[in-house]
Amino acid sequence: MLNDFYRSLKSGTDIRGVASEGVAGESINLTDEVVTSITKGFALWLEKALNKKCNELTIAVGRDCRISGERIAGDVIGALTFYGIRVYDCALCSTPAMFMTTVDLGCDAAVQITASHHPFNRNGLKFFIRSGGLDHGDITEILEYAQKGAKPESTQTGTVEEKDYMSVYSAHLRDFIKKEVNAKDFEHPLKGFKIVVDAGNGAGGFYERDVLKPLGADTKGSRYLEPDGMFPNHIPNPENKEAMKSICDAVCESKAELGVIFDTDVDRGGAVDGSGKEINRNRLVALASAIVLEKYPGGTVVTDSVTSSGLTQFIEEHLGGKHLRYKRGYKNVINKALELKENGISAPLAIETSGHAAMEENYYLDDGAYLCTKIIVKAAQLRQQELTLDSLLSELKEPAEATEIRFKITDADFKATGERVINGLEEYAKTQNGWEIVPNSYEGIRINFDKDNGDGWLLLRLSVHDPILPLNIESNQVGGVEIIKEKILKFLKTQNGIIV
Repeated sequence: MLNDFYRSLKSGTDIRGVASEGVAGESINLTDEVVTSITKGFALWLEKALNKKCNELTIAVGRDCRISGERIAGDVIGALTFYGIRVYDCALCSTPAMFMTTVDLGCDAAVQITASHHPFNRNGLKFFIRSGGLDHGDITEILEYAQKGAKPESTQTGTVEEKDYMSVYSAHLRDFIKKEVNAKDFEHPLKGFKIVVDAGNGAGGFYERDVLKPLGADTKGSRYLEPDGMFPNHIPNPENKEAMKSICDAVCESKAELGVIFDTDVDRGGAVDGSGKEINRNRLVALASAIVLEKYPGGTVVTDSVTSSGLTQFIEEHLGGKHLRYKRGYKNVINKALELKENGISAPLAIETSGHAAMEENYYLDDGAYLCTKIIVKAAQLRQQELTLDSLLSELKEPAEATEIRFKITDADFKATGERVINGLEEYAKTQNGWEIVPNSYEGIRINFDKDNGDGWLLLRLSVHDPILPLNIESNQVGGVEIIKEKILKFLKTQNGIIV
């Protein structure tokens, strides 16, 4: 059983904490001692999971550009080599590239030091083995080892070798674009194609420099490509309004045909079309589905729970695929796709509205650079036909309005309170005219509303980690969100333990 301290470091399938000073009220908890203890726990976990001794293991270690990254990397490498492990120091890397070291370099495992889109003072650890990222239970086990001070027996000294793996990873993406576009100028398939990149000063600047430029793309107007762990311009996060405005502005100001944006460690991506319109959230899921289902006709697209009704119609009626709306959390949608595949059901795409997208053809790895590469390939192919990406989305019905409201749960046992409220809403909804409970919701409760009651839907769910009840509402009519909101608030105001 994890104590409060180590439990606070668990963030789904990652480990995250405060690693640098600079934010009032947030003290460092990812100290050198704590990072070392977690790394020892990971080494012990690997010995048991892979049935190999430490001196038989090779592990790649990388980091994003956070100001605490080098310190934590030193701790991780020091702990691994102390127990005889051979370490490849990959320095500044994207998270997907670190997984790929288990494929290309034959590493037994990889450690990425990142806290995704979180503020500069935070950092964390992400672990991979050849079968993919570690799961919730694996992280708990590693933290339990750290809490107990458990460690491998071996103290044989390992080795450290510097590896420029990002060059290899970038070459793979270039080769993929060349092959798929198959232009007359094979080596320069993006010649004359104006594409801008916004890396938000994260690890994604390589994409402009090492992928697009060598293929002939005109990347003038790209923004914030230099790594800066203080993220001085905007949060590197495709879900952030300021970040998306930045890439939209870059496209419009440079008159680009396409823009792409990444989060800090490049496991998420987003895009903007030539008119400056976002290809994000439901539009991103729709575009990825249109691209992937060309190769896997009739396949199932697994998404998170907040995707729109119009998206379901687009995937199933226009694309001929199937849509399974599952739980929030990128690992949840990936695991569901893997489960379907194991049961003989084609599930070529697992994607969240946040920009996490994992494809069967790419090891079910959530890779923002691979997602954007697939989009660029399709855009280049359409360009040869004098068409744009927008032609793929013309049948997508988008809501007139959408919003998200987050209600704080005040009770200590927030999960019990959240479940009580959701169950209460289900019973209440059964008594309301014009309300329809959507069957087979894997997360929370989803309700459709007829035209007289807002013409849309809502989803009320419990946050995975926080004492929050997020409420998502979409409507097909102007003013519909307010109508639905007022109806649901009438119920929520009767509930104890939440702030409405």
